[in-house]
Amino acid sequence: MPDSLRCSGSIDTRELRFSRAMIFAIEEINNSTELLPGIRLGYQIYDSCASVPVAVHVAFQLSGGLDPVFYSGDNCSQSGKVMAIVGESGSTPSISMSRIIGPFNIPQVSHFATCACLSDKQQYPSFFRTIPSDQFQADALAKLVKHFGWTWIGAIRSDSDYGNNGMASFLDAAHKEGICVEYSESFYRTHPKSRIQRVADIIRRSTAIVIVAFTTSGDLRILLEELSLKPSPPRQWIGSEAWVTDPAMLRFGFCAGAVGFGIEPSVIPGLRDFLLDLSPSKVSASPVLTEFWEDVFNCRLEKTATDKNACDGTEDIETIQSPYTDTSQLRITNMVYKAVYAIAHAIHNAVCQETYAIAKIEKVSSIQSKQVLTQLKKLNFSQNGYNVSFDANGDPVATYELVNWQKSESGSIELVAVGHYDASLPVGQELRINRNLTWVEGGTKVPVSVCTDSCPPGSRKVLQKGNPICCFDCLPCPEGEISNATDSPDCFPCPKEFWPDAKRHTCLPKPVEFLSFNEALGIILAAFSVGGACLAIITAAVFHRHRTSPIVRANNSELSFLLLFSLTLCFLCSLTFIGAPSEWSCMLRHTAFGITFVLCISCVLGKTIVVLMAFKATLPGRNVMKWFGPPQQRMTVVSFTFIQVIICTLWLVLSPPFPRKNLTTYKERIILECALGSAIGFWAVLGYIGLLAVFCFVLAVLARKLPDNFNEAKLITFSMLIFCAVWVTFIPAYVSSPGKFTVAVEIFAILASSFGLIFCIFAPKCFIILFKPEKNTKKYLMDKGKS
Repeated sequence: MPDSLRCSGSIDTRELRFSRAMIFAIEEINNSTELLPGIRLGYQIYDSCASVPVAVHVAFQLSGGLDPVFYSGDNCSQSGKVMAIVGESGSTPSISMSRIIGPFNIPQVSHFATCACLSDKQQYPSFFRTIPSDQFQADALAKLVKHFGWTWIGAIRSDSDYGNNGMASFLDAAHKEGICVEYSESFYRTHPKSRIQRVADIIRRSTAIVIVAFTTSGDLRILLEELSLKPSPPRQWIGSEAWVTDPAMLRFGFCAGAVGFGIEPSVIPGLRDFLLDLSPSKVSASPVLTEFWEDVFNCRLEKTATDKNACDGTEDIETIQSPYTDTSQLRITNMVYKAVYAIAHAIHNAVCQETYAIAKIEKVSSIQSKQVLTQLKKLNFSQNGYNVSFDANGDPVATYELVNWQKSESGSIELVAVGHYDASLPVGQELRINRNLTWVEGGTKVPVSVCTDSCPPGSRKVLQKGNPICCFDCLPCPEGEISNATDSPDCFPCPKEFWPDAKRHTCLPKPVEFLSFNEALGIILAAFSVGGACLAIITAAVFHRHRTSPIVRANNSELSFLLLFSLTLCFLCSLTFIGAPSEWSCMLRHTAFGITFVLCISCVLGKTIVVLMAFKATLPGRNVMKWFGPPQQRMTVVSFTFIQVIICTLWLVLSPPFPRKNLTTYKERIILECALGSAIGFWAVLGYIGLLAVFCFVLAVLARKLPDNFNEAKLITFSMLIFCAVWVTFIPAYVSSPGKFTVAVEIFAILASSFGLIFCIFAPKCFIILFKPEKNTKKYLMDKGKS
């Protein structure tokens, strides 16, 4: 036979307080006149030593009843039958016990077993608990980590049902929150030291600042002791309720700043006095209390002649600092208290429907544990202001207190409540933090624990191949796209008329560009335009002043004045190309340009024909001038101009030019321009001007060697040569120039050809009129012809 199971090691004084709180609650109920009046509850307390085999052994004992004798007759005593069980503190022992007692319908109410697996009523139909399920705590821890922006964490857990199931729930919730885990390690207090050292080394080498520990206090204590031998870089500890509210763990100073969720503290009136009411006789009657007494006072209760460390009776329990006597924050103790009252209320509801029922003892003797189980499912009461009820899974409403390990002025670590978590509140409102926290190494700034710093607006995340999603590269948004949020996975294109700012996190309206009177180029072109018009007017004034002089009369003064008038219009029409395009300005600029230039070329053509006709008229037998006199000259100009008017009219009627926002030439700005409407119309206008110019140039070339001391045909030849050269080079420049420079090229062509005409045709004549008056005679003009 194997040896009987025995507990070893020292007493857990916190667990001792739990057992004493159970006794306190039972005595309180037995003394009550409202709850189970006239009926007394009995109890039997077992120490499982946090051992599954011990817990299983006890479960078998309780399932078979407490009577040491088995009765086979009709009058079986049921005084030893168990109505319910309070416990166990650990999830794994509770699972083992529930599997054994469940088929017997014996209700089990745990005060500290939090494994989410125990909510499965198919496997654990008789299990209840007064402490919330780890599923809620795991969700709360994930939301806490997310709240502080930690996306790169380490995770350690007890290698038990509590740690493994709790961590599995946490990792699932963390994954949904976008949190990545650098490592997840398990260990148990009975594992070899090498296993504990390996976990400690992983923590020391890790890059994650934050560690989530889903462990029991007994397991974590072993790991922290190992870490204290060779301290790791500063780490921010996030704890589960099993250890973060355990006063015995506060001695690990390097964990200062730890944050975690704990059961809300409570007040149990009279409990402290009960705990401290330990007379030597009471202590001696209990082996467990005896061991506790001898341990805290370092003396022996059994007096022997040779024992010098015998207790002398002066020991005072109130003077010691121990988790047993610490009732400042009753958390799990209140869960024990509520568990006992839950069972008492279930028995009360099953037995004592009337306050003064008759034959209560007989009724108690006939009650079955299944009836207590049924009443527990429907339970809902309040005790000391705390509500007690169970949902369909046997779980209570999940509320937690957020606690923080803060150093006091004396240098000791204290548990400070800094917030609250209520799982019953709407999503996003569960966690509430109401005071400042102290972080690792006493810092007041939230530590940063990320694999990669957040990508700022204006960039996008690109995951690193083979690494978790929290490890990524930040790439700037492509041209024309923005991201206006941190850690954006994608960049988004701006609307058509918008363009990103320099940082690429905001779309701004694109600047609208057109040739404006306010910019240097527009001012220069406008100045040349007005200057050219003034020059033409001055020239006309000079010709009018000397209209009777031979040089003016010899060169057809009527056509000269008409040519100067058309040149003035040519200069001024370039002004319509400057400024913001509108519907009317777009139609005006091209038609005005086309008509005035045809008028101009028509006048030059008329002057060229006059020269040729004049030479032909001097030949014997010729009288052609009568066929090209002033009326015919006027008709020629009007006819040529009228054809252009018809072309422009058809253009404007069928498909006129219109203002357009050009979004394609430049990506970052809008070009406001005049669309041609019909390209055929535009090139027809230019083609007609070019046809007249070429015709005029050919005639001028033919007339250039005619005998005359002042042959105007030579001047017309040069002017037409310049005109044609300007407009031939205009075509490729116009097609290739971007944006507002297209307009500038067209204005330059207009001004250059206009200045070419006025300088070539009129400058020599004005020079003679103003500076060489001796040549402005009929004799001088005719000398060459006579010779």
